[in-house]
Amino acid sequence: MGDRAAFEQVYNRHNTTLVRVATGIVKNCATAEEVVQETWIAVLKYISGFEGRSSLASWIFTILINKARSRAKREGRIVSFDGAGEDDNLAAAFDGRGRWKNMPELWETLTPERILAGRSVMEHVNAAIDALPPGQRSVIILRAQQGLDAEEVCAILGISEGNMRVLLHRARLGVRAALDGLM
Repeated sequence: MGDRAAFEQVYNRHNTTLVRVATGIVKNCATAEEVVQETWIAVLKYISGFEGRSSLASWIFTILINKARSRAKREGRIVSFDGAGEDDNLAAAFDGRGRWKNMPELWETLTPERILAGRSVMEHVNAAIDALPPGQRSVIILRAQQGLDAEEVCAILGISEGNMRVLLHRARLGVRAALDGLM
């Protein structure tokens, strides 16, 4: 019975995030839910082989990413986690430690009146994250929301640490732009 309770706790903590990450890769919510279900089946099937060389969350997300990429490839949808592209003026927005140089105005002057249409700020943040390109979305969810170490995120997504930092900065810029647009 203890194993079931432990699984329920892990499931409740990660399932929604797994669906969000998978949706970014397979581009379809129903398919993402199928991929997540396949992920949970694999977790249950192979949990005895989990050696603890990474966190349990890292192991689960690695399974998810592999299954989602396989599904996307099989269905002809290839998702790149490459950070190539324009600079987006990263240096102007963040300091050398990855923190905001200037906080978004919305966060400095938040009042109840600023919450639009009854939505909370976190709903706006989550909507902004869901609108990001797949690579950026995966990195910000795993790194900022799930709290995984940079090394774990790089291993899960199969990207370099430099690429992960670029994707994270671009994701932060995208979220900031979306929040600034609420003004």
